[in-house]
Amino acid sequence: MIDRIALILVIIGALNWGSIGIFGFDIVGWLFGGQGDIISRIIFTIVGIAGIWCISLLFRKNDMVE
Repeated sequence: MIDRIALILVIIGALNWGSIGIFGFDIVGWLFGGQGDIISRIIFTIVGIAGIWCISLLFRKNDMVE
């Protein structure tokens, strides 16, 4: 369950970075009051932690339950 939440947060972060790169528009900052606002910074931090968590997915063996 934590893996799926982390992946969702990483996808949100990737979409935000894509919008910044393509359009110069920060969606998270816009929704929560700018990049410097405390809520935006908390969200950016949570997405960053999710990205670090997803690094572990690269090194895990896939145990499939049948």
